[in-house]
Parts: sequence; structure tokens; C-alpha cells
Amino acid sequence: MGSFPKTFIQSVQYFRDVDNCLKFLVERRWKDGVTCPTCGRKDVAFMATRRMWQCKTKHPKSQFSVKTGTILEDSPLGLDKWLPIIWLLSGCKNGISSCEVARNLGVTQKTAWFMLHRIRYAMQDEEKGGKIGGPGCEIEADETYIGGKARNMHQGKRDKNRQLDNFGKAIVSAVLERHGEVRAKVVPNRRKKAIQEHVREHVEAGSTVYSDELKSYDGLDEYTHQVINHAETYVNGQIHTNGMENFWALLKRGLKGTYVSVEPFHLFRYVDEQVFRYNNRKDMTDAERFELLCTKITGKRLMYDELIAKEAKKQFAVDVF
Repeated sequence: MGSFPKTFIQSVQYFRDVDNCLKFLVERRWKDGVTCPTCGRKDVAFMATRRMWQCKTKHPKSQFSVKTGTILEDSPLGLDKWLPIIWLLSGCKNGISSCEVARNLGVTQKTAWFMLHRIRYAMQDEEKGGKIGGPGCEIEADETYIGGKARNMHQGKRDKNRQLDNFGKAIVSAVLERHGEVRAKVVPNRRKKAIQEHVREHVEAGSTVYSDELKSYDGLDEYTHQVINHAETYVNGQIHTNGMENFWALLKRGLKGTYVSVEPFHLFRYVDEQVFRYNNRKDMTDAERFELLCTKITGKRLMYDELIAKEAKKQFAVDVF
């Protein structure tokens, strides 16, 4: 199959050939020719039998593959398994469960779970590219609880959660530029300091900010701040947060319907996943979104010990689901 795939079934067929996988990633990682990830030297020799390169300079890791220095490094799974899963996760609105990946690839659920978290790490946009908004721009700000419904809990668990901060739930705060991108983050609470800090971090002064009647938004004086009272109406002309409600619906559909049980320690990874898809939903096909994600896998490494860091989890010890 010569041409680049446009659909998922075409991608499975195309990436079944390991040489196609190698060529695809090499072209996107090294546009100006293969260079050594360790020393940057371009004088490298390709070892066709192993599909690896040998750097002419003697140093540790002088032999490297296209996986070296990426989220795929040291993975025993071939690119023919990795690339179709990257395609799926970059395009499925509700995400894809590790159990489903495990069945389809013939690997353990633990392996599939680690794979998906490595891909989510690539989805993180650490360089936001500046703030959103500005004079004349409309921004929606909102926050939501992530966790089980109290009415579905056993009475004992419900009473226990009443003693916890946020009723034992996690909180995600987000700002959305209308017809633009969203910035979302897990915050410790709904108090003014946490909420306004997130707004000011991501929104340019002078923007028009719409929010609900939560008192934590009071005091955003550098913005034109307008409030919609949801007890009375959900839309008053241009004043509403319906764009944010759309994003929350997508996020919770994935958390409740696909992933089902998410630890608070890992919640930010699932938020990053949904933010990536949401911000690249317009004017981009599944193939283009997949290609974009493949350009973001370099320079990132997620170790399993770091992923399951038990000590770090203790500060997130709330019962979300």
C-alpha cells in the first residue's frame, strides 16, 4: 500500500509492514536527515538487518532506533502495534479502554494501560503558546466535580465523603475561547485562589470572561466579567457557558462510559487526552490528528515506576469513583 492511510482500516493495513512504520516515523522525526539523539551527529550508518543506526562517535547509546528518545523507547512491542493504537486514541471522542486494547493486540491489560498512558503523555501540551483571548475575545470559564453521584453511594460511604474536602471529589477548572481552544487543569478546590489563578494563568487581560454565579470568580477586575445565573436561565444573549458544558460532557462521557474507574492521581492525564482531541477537532481529519500526535512523541519518556508512584499518590487520596 503506497499512499498514506486516510482511515483506520487503511492504517492497520499500511502499518502491518514494519518498513512502512519506520519510514513514516523517520520522515516526521528527522525531516533533515537522521541524527544521533545523544550527540546530534548526522554521520550515522543504517543497519538494515536490525532497523537501527550506528553513530560514528563512540559514546553510550551509539546504536539507536527510531524509538530512542520517544515515548516508545524500550517498548518490546513493535511499531505495527503502537501506531494503530495511537491512531485510535487520537480520534475516539470517548477514548479507548485498556481492556479493549489488550484484547485487540493480544497483550495484557497492564501492558495496554501503560501504552495508553504513554500516548497521553505525548498529548500533553507543555508549551501552551501563550495565553488565549485578548481585547474583544470571548472566554468561558467554568469548573466541574469529577466523581460518583452521592445518590448512588451506600449510606456509609456517603457519610464518610461528607467529612472530606469537596465531598471526596476531584475538581477540574477550565477556560475556553469561543471558536478556539480550551485549557483545563485539575485544581485542589473551588476557592477563589485556585480558580482565579487558573484564569489569570491562561487568559489575556482585557478579554470578556463569562462564568456562572460561583463567588470564586468575583474579583477578576482586569477582565470584562459577566455572569449567567443558572438558577434563572442558561443563556442571556452572549452570556452563557454552553461551550464549556460541551467540553465537560465529552470529558465525563469518557470517564464514566469508557474508563469507569480513574484514580485522582492520574486524572490530569485523562484531562490532557480530552483537551488534545478537543483543540484539534476542527479542520483536521483523523489522519492529520494522528500525524500531529506522532510529531509530539519525541523528547518525552514515561517510566512505569513514575506512572504508578505510590508515594505521590498519597496527596491525592480522595475517593473519586
